Amino acid sequence: MSDQAPVNDGQQLDRLPPTAADRAVAGRPTREEVIRWWNNRFEVPPTTWDNHTFWEKGKGKIWAVAAEYVSPIAIEGLGLRILRTRQEHWKPSTNAVQRFGVHATKNVVSLNHDEAIQFADGTDQPLPRWDGDWGYLIVAHEIAGDIEPIGVGLYLHDELRSTVPKGRREDLS
Repeated sequence: MSDQAPVNDGQQLDRLPPTAADRAVAGRPTREEVIRWWNNRFEVPPTTWDNHTFWEKGKGKIWAVAAEYVSPIAIEGLGLRILRTRQEHWKPSTNAVQRFGVHATKNVVSLNHDEAIQFADGTDQPLPRWDGDWGYLIVAHEIAGDIEPIGVGLYLHDELRSTVPKGRREDLS
């Protein structure tokens, strides 16, 4: 039996421990921390995640899946990548915001038509009207009468920076 603590294996998915008391791999976030982050940052209700398990692959790439599996799993992906951790500021993925952002009630900025077009094509833009937190925001737009999340923006110094991945940018003009 080895006296060495387990380390992160970037080639496999490992289930997140429920709490810090259950953490075996140094630096690995816990299920409790991930849920608390979504709630603190965006007020996504903790119950949103009741039927999901959380997994880490690589250094801080967190995945959610609405199923149970045995940990670890040596596969490329599982479910939906929702979050990047293990850095100063955690960053939600575009897919996660589009899927779970409808539950958010905080740090959601709704863009008008022209602003949404600029955001979707990857253009950064001034947005001095935002009076909420700086950092990563859920960017939304009204579609068919409902506010729908379209992606993740980074708000700094009165500017909204588009983080739409290059391969998913759209010219909607």
